[in-house]
Amino acid sequence: MKKLIVAIDGYSSCGKSTIAKALAKYAGYTYVDTGAMYRAIGLYTLRHGLTDEAAIISALPGIHVGFVMADGVQHVTLNGEDVEQFIRTLEVGNCASRVSAIKEVRAYLVAQQQKMGEAKGIVMDGRDIGTVVFPNAELKLFLTATPEVRAQRRFDELVEKGLKPDYQAVLADVNDRDYRDTHRAESPLRQAEDAIVVDNSTLTREQQMEVIIRLFDEKCK
Repeated sequence: MKKLIVAIDGYSSCGKSTIAKALAKYAGYTYVDTGAMYRAIGLYTLRHGLTDEAAIISALPGIHVGFVMADGVQHVTLNGEDVEQFIRTLEVGNCASRVSAIKEVRAYLVAQQQKMGEAKGIVMDGRDIGTVVFPNAELKLFLTATPEVRAQRRFDELVEKGLKPDYQAVLADVNDRDYRDTHRAESPLRQAEDAIVVDNSTLTREQQMEVIIRLFDEKCK
């Protein structure tokens, strides 16, 4: 059976990473969470107080992002440190959204991502996978859901982590990130012309996986 490149794009809190991990496991493919890579750089800028674009660009040669397996789960590393537990906050997410708008940051990570996909057999999720990173991917999916549904999902995730978020603040953050992601000058979030849209506003995770596995199997034939 031929190996594919699967590109999964979509809005924040659409469950892209969860779906991508599940599909990679089903297919026996390698999974790459590109959002985590941008979050790692966002965390670096936060830790070092870097707010100026020029300073962030200058720091790139000293920022090394990678992945390790920990207890069977993929974690992102920043200069050799496992930072998985630090990159999933709203604050780091906002930093990631800002640094992802910098052309040089995107070029730096896109080159790494394209290298990872040379052998195919990969599932990658993000904002510009099907449009920039792998425009020739055999299967492109674009995930979406209403802002309210996505905010509730994000709210529930934060509560599970022991935090006490405010729903309206989470919803405002979702809308702000949507605007930044779709209006940035460099590689804005958009649906590739040949991408298949999956609106999971009313789908359970199991129902969504049934749809995506069917699409994957059809492409493999």
